[in-house]
Amino acid sequence: MILWRAGWRHMLRHPWQNLLALIGIALGVGVVTAVDLANESAVRSFRFSATALAGKATHTIAGGASSLDEEIYRKLRVDLGVRSCAPVVEGTVYIPGKHSLRLIGIDPLAESSLRTFSSRFPGKGVLKKLIAMPYTALLLPETSHRLEIGKGGTFSVETQGKRHELVLAGFLEPDNDLTRTGLEWVVVTDIATAQEILALEGKISRIDLHLSEGTEGDAVLKLIQSNFPGIKITPAGARAGALDRMTKAFRLNLTALSLLVLVVGMFLIYNTTTFSVIRRRRFLGLLRAIGVTRTEIFMLVFAEVALLALLGTAAGLLFGVVLGQNLTYLVTRTINDLYFVMDIQDVRILPNSLLKGALLGIGGTLVAALPPLREATAAPPRAVLSRANLEASYRRRAPQTAVVGLIVLIVATGILAVQSWGLVGGFAGLFLLIIGYAFLVPTTVLVLAPLSRPLLSILPGPLGRMAARGVVVSLSRTGVATAALVVAVSAGIGVGIMVGSFRLTVERWLESWLKADVYVTTAGTGSGRQKPPLDAELVDRIRHLPGVAFISFTRRISVETPEGPVDLLAMEQSRDTFMGYRFTEGTGADAWAPFSTGTAIIISEPYAYRHKLHAGDRVTLPAPGGTFSLPIAGVFYDYGSDAGVIAISRSAYIRYWHDRSVDGIGYYAQPGVTSNMLDAEIRARSGTSSINIIPNRELKKMSLAVFDRTFAITNVLRFVIIIVAFVGILSALMAIQVERARELAVARAVGLTPGQVWGLVCGETFIIGLIAGLLSLPLGILQALVLIRVINRRSFGWTMEFSLDPALLLQAMVLAISAALLAAIYPSFAMSRTSPALALKEEE
Repeated sequence: MILWRAGWRHMLRHPWQNLLALIGIALGVGVVTAVDLANESAVRSFRFSATALAGKATHTIAGGASSLDEEIYRKLRVDLGVRSCAPVVEGTVYIPGKHSLRLIGIDPLAESSLRTFSSRFPGKGVLKKLIAMPYTALLLPETSHRLEIGKGGTFSVETQGKRHELVLAGFLEPDNDLTRTGLEWVVVTDIATAQEILALEGKISRIDLHLSEGTEGDAVLKLIQSNFPGIKITPAGARAGALDRMTKAFRLNLTALSLLVLVVGMFLIYNTTTFSVIRRRRFLGLLRAIGVTRTEIFMLVFAEVALLALLGTAAGLLFGVVLGQNLTYLVTRTINDLYFVMDIQDVRILPNSLLKGALLGIGGTLVAALPPLREATAAPPRAVLSRANLEASYRRRAPQTAVVGLIVLIVATGILAVQSWGLVGGFAGLFLLIIGYAFLVPTTVLVLAPLSRPLLSILPGPLGRMAARGVVVSLSRTGVATAALVVAVSAGIGVGIMVGSFRLTVERWLESWLKADVYVTTAGTGSGRQKPPLDAELVDRIRHLPGVAFISFTRRISVETPEGPVDLLAMEQSRDTFMGYRFTEGTGADAWAPFSTGTAIIISEPYAYRHKLHAGDRVTLPAPGGTFSLPIAGVFYDYGSDAGVIAISRSAYIRYWHDRSVDGIGYYAQPGVTSNMLDAEIRARSGTSSINIIPNRELKKMSLAVFDRTFAITNVLRFVIIIVAFVGILSALMAIQVERARELAVARAVGLTPGQVWGLVCGETFIIGLIAGLLSLPLGILQALVLIRVINRRSFGWTMEFSLDPALLLQAMVLAISAALLAAIYPSFAMSRTSPALALKEEE
C-alpha cells in the first residue's frame, strides 16, 4: 500500500508531464481510429449499397461497354424463358445546389422476385403512378426529409447538361436496416423514365438474375452464354468486391500514415516512462536497498503506465470519433474524384474500429514502456543510486546502439529491395528505417554537441561550454529526447516532400497531356472519371467552327474484363498532340502509326505495372461483337487513375463497339484566335444545351484542385504528426530541465544569476533542437525516397519525380529549434524564481 501511495503521489506532483503524455497517446490513437472509421465507413457504404440494390440477385449480366441493348432482355425473358431476371438502368443525377443521387430505373413488374424494396411498394396507387405516369420517383422518407421534398412534390434533377422535373409519388419501404442504409441518396424510377433522363433510350445498364444453385442454375448460365457471347456474367457480389479492391491502395496508405502518427506517439510514451524512471532512480534504489523486490517495483511503474495508457486511449477514441467525421468527408470526396460516386452522411461508430484503436493505444504504450521498465528493475541497488554510473553506462553503450542501428538499416534496405513483398514489405522497411536511424542518434549527439560550442559563444563566460557539456553528460536523457524529435520532424519532412514531388509531377504531366485551347464536356457530371456522352446533335452543331485548326474527340467507358473493370479511353488526336505524350516504354514516334490506324493500343503505366505488361505484349478486350486482341505500342505516364487506362484510337473503338458518341471535345485554335473567341462561338452554337466549356488554363487549374483535395487528408495527418512532435519534445525537454532542479540550484548557490540560468538552459535546449533538426533532414529525405520510389510505386504504379523544396527543410529546422527553446521557458522561469536552498532539498 505504501508503494502505491508513493506512485500516486509522484503522478500528482507532475501533472504537466503526465498531461503531455496523455495528449501524445490520445493524438496517436485518435488519428488511427479516425482513419479506420473513415475507411470502414466508405467500405460499408458501397457494400451496403451494392447489397441493397442487388437484393436476391445471384448474378449480373453486363456488356463489354457501359450499356446493353434492351433487346437482349426481351430475348432472355421471352425467347429463352428466363423469368427470374430484371433490367436495371443506373446513373448519377444531381439536385442543383443540394445533393447528388444515384438513379435506379427498374421494371416494377419484373422486380418483386429480386429486390425487397421493390416487392413492398406502398400501395397499388403508387405502383400505378410509377408505371403509368412519366417522371415519377420514389425516395426513402429520410432522404425526402433531408431534401425537403414532400409526397406529391416536384424536384429537379440534372444530368448530361439537361434538367428534368420529377414527382415524388411515394416512399421506399425496405424491410431491414441494412437495405435502408444502402438506399440512402437513391432515387428509384421506372425504367423508361430513367432511360430518358440518362439519354439511354433502347439501352439498359445491366440485367440482374436470380438463379438456383446446382446443375439447374449452371444450365441457365450456359444457355445465356451460348446465345449472347459478347456479354459478361458476374456474381452479384463482385461489384462490391471490385469497388473495395479499387480503393484498397488508397485506404492502405491512409492507414500507414495514421500508424506513423502512432509510432511518433510511442516515442513520446517511451520518453515519458524513461524520465519517470530516471527521475525516481534514487527513490527506487532506496526501495531496492531496504528489500523491495524487482517485481514489486516493476508492478508499481507498470501500473502508472497502464493508467496513462487507459486514460490516453479513452481520450483518443473520443477524439477519433470526432476527427472521423471530417476525415470521412475527405475520404469520400477523394473517392468521388478518383473512383466512383458515393455518399456518406453519418460516420457510424463501429466497434471493430474502436477495438483496433484501443488495442493499438494500450498495447503500443505498454510495449514502448518495457525498456525503461526493465531499466528500473534490472540494475543492482548500488548502481541505481549512482547517477554517474547511469550516465557512464549510457555513453559506453552508445556505440553498441549505433552498431545495432546500422544492422537494422541494412535489414530495412534489404526488405525494401524485395519488390515481391509488396506494400507490407514497403511499410515494414520504412518503419525499420526509422527505428534504425533513431538508434544512431545518441552517438551522433556525443559527436555533434561539442562541435556546437562556437554557436554558443554569445553566452557570457563558460556558459556555452557548460551547455554543450550538459548535453553530453546527460545522454541518458538528451539522447532519447533528440531521437524522438528527429523521428517526429522527419515524418513531416518525408510526407511534405512526397506531396510536393507528386504535385510537380502532375503539373508536368498535365502540360504534356492537355494541349487543346478549349475543352467541352457534359455539364453537371463532376463525379469520378467517366462522363455520359454529349448530345449527338450538339456535337454536329459545334463540330466545325471558324478559327479552329484541329478538333479532338474522346470517349471513356468501363470495360468488364476477367481481371475486373478497366477504363478504355478512345481518342482522336492530332499527331503533334500525340507526340507530346510522355512514354515510359516506347516513343510517340514509334507508337503513332499503329495507334492511329487502330492496329495497336497504348496503356498507362499503372495498368502496365498491375498487369505486368510491356510494349510488344498483347491485350485482349471484350466488345459487343466478341473479343479481340491488339499489341501494345507503348506505355505512357498517367496520374489520373491508379487502376490504369487502355487508350485506343477512336476509329478502332467505333469498329469494335459501334459507338460514335463522344464525351469530350478539344479545340486547337489557329494563330490569332483566343480561347474567349472560341468560347463565345461554341456558346452561340450550343443554344440552350448545358455544357462545360473550359479553357486550357482553367482545366489545368481544376485538375490541380482535384489533386489538392486528394492530398488534403494527407496534409491533415502531416499536421497532426507535427503536433505530436511538438508535444513530444516539449514533454521530454521539460522533464529534463525539471529533473535538473538540484543541479541548477547548485549553480545558483555558487553565483549563477537568474539570467545566466536562462542562458544555460536555453543553450542546452538550443543544441538539442539544432542537432535534432539537422539529423531529421537526411531521415526525412530517406523517408520521402521510400514513399516515392517504393510505397507509391507499389500502391498505385506511378513513377514520380523527386523534388526537394528547401522551404520544407527550413521549416523542419525552425520547428525543431522552436520546440526546444519553448520547452526551456517553464523550467528556466521556475528555477530563476526558486530559492537555491529549497531546490537543494532531497526529493522524495
